[in-house]
Amino acid sequence: MTELKPARILAIETSCDETAAAVLENGRELLASVVASQMEIHARYGGVFPEVASRQHVLSITPVVEQVLAQAHLTLNDIDAVAVTQGPGLAGSLVVGMNMAKGLAMGMGKPLIGVNHLEGHLYSAWVYDSGEIVPPEPQFPLMALLVSGGHTELNLMTDHLTYQRLGSTMDDAAGEAFDKVARLLELSYPGGPSIQKAAEEGDPNRFQFARSWMEGTWNFSFSGLKTSVLYQVRELQKKQTNLPVADLAASFQQAVVDVLFKKTMMAAREFGAKEILVAGGVSANRPLRQTFKAQTEFPVHIPPLALCTDNAAMIAAAGYHRYALGHVSGLEMDVLPTWPLS
Repeated sequence: MTELKPARILAIETSCDETAAAVLENGRELLASVVASQMEIHARYGGVFPEVASRQHVLSITPVVEQVLAQAHLTLNDIDAVAVTQGPGLAGSLVVGMNMAKGLAMGMGKPLIGVNHLEGHLYSAWVYDSGEIVPPEPQFPLMALLVSGGHTELNLMTDHLTYQRLGSTMDDAAGEAFDKVARLLELSYPGGPSIQKAAEEGDPNRFQFARSWMEGTWNFSFSGLKTSVLYQVRELQKKQTNLPVADLAASFQQAVVDVLFKKTMMAAREFGAKEILVAGGVSANRPLRQTFKAQTEFPVHIPPLALCTDNAAMIAAAGYHRYALGHVSGLEMDVLPTWPLS
């Protein structure tokens, strides 16, 4: 593996509805992280309202960057490079972070690094808080399961910045399915936390919902599962007034976890992975985390809860490796809202 040089990275993340900044040292040690969430603003819409998100980023971006530098007890002169999410994400939101990063990089005369948001999620597994005992670094080859609101995919990582995409979702991502089923059960947005909470009192074996294994591929599909829940809800509504929401939530959640876990384990064995990495917003789901950690076949890396959802620490980690390996962008860099991981 290539020897990496030391560097301190300031990163900015505005791909969706969080305005975030972080300072990371040498690709792992998190000196400071600030996230300004817009969750309460968008909850009334049942999802992210893109124009509202963009305007809120404009209001939040400068205070967030100032705050993270203050928390790290650093100035811009102490920064070696600026990393920023280039995509995928909402174009209007990405532009705000991109322009801020360009301005800082140009003003400081420091390198600018564009980072893939999905790549950032994977690199969240390398990050630890300053002052903590340093956790083991993920070892290649890694089988990386990326599960977020818009993406569900399996990637084989054979080295830093080196990926082989094995499979991805053919329709709804796992996070999308959580949100849609939550709306169906009249639970609050975002769907992941609300379904997990409702499921705590439920029986995960009461309803045997559809599981799409996509035999012969490493792809995923959760549309059929969502439809299966819909049909079950309609059938129950014909017979009774009150839905067994806890049992429905628990059974749906178990179906998602089963598919994600079993396909990842099969892929890890098939491709000779040494370890498993699980990242993205859905990796905050407690049953999913517990299921992966309970198996003893592979060491598993799952970021702490604060780093599962969108944050700038993960962008700094990925940005550090791009900077250290000479993958530096120019000020002409533009947003790439649909940039794929590989």
